[in-house]
Amino acid sequence: MNYSFATNDDFDLLAEWNHQLIRDEGHRNPMTIPQLRERMEGWLGGEYKAVIFETDREAVAYALYKETDKEIYLRQLFVVRNRRRQGSERKAMEILRRNIWPSGKRLTVEVLTANSAAVAFWRAVGYKDYALTLEIIPE
Repeated sequence: MNYSFATNDDFDLLAEWNHQLIRDEGHRNPMTIPQLRERMEGWLGGEYKAVIFETDREAVAYALYKETDKEIYLRQLFVVRNRRRQGSERKAMEILRRNIWPSGKRLTVEVLTANSAAVAFWRAVGYKDYALTLEIIPE
């Protein structure tokens, strides 16, 4: 698996993938692809970075994160549907941890509790439970 940092030419792809991620994880975010593109532009023009992963010259995944002095917050990790459950998620995390992110920083990620497959994955790659957000939705 190869990787490169996203550029302005990648905004459309990242917005489409972000839209798929929102649907696949069961998130309530109602944003459209154009809105997600605009948001991605803002993030990447600010404190976030995105890495695109390729296998056999095909873009198959991305990670969106921000780094502070003490922490790396992974906001999104997405793998295209036909490449899931083939080790791409794990390989992307290995690359991030080994080649991109400096060691010695706290790593955080947020996961929807209803997304049991994602919760299991994050635990399997070493993340530990820290907090749980509870809510009451108004009727």
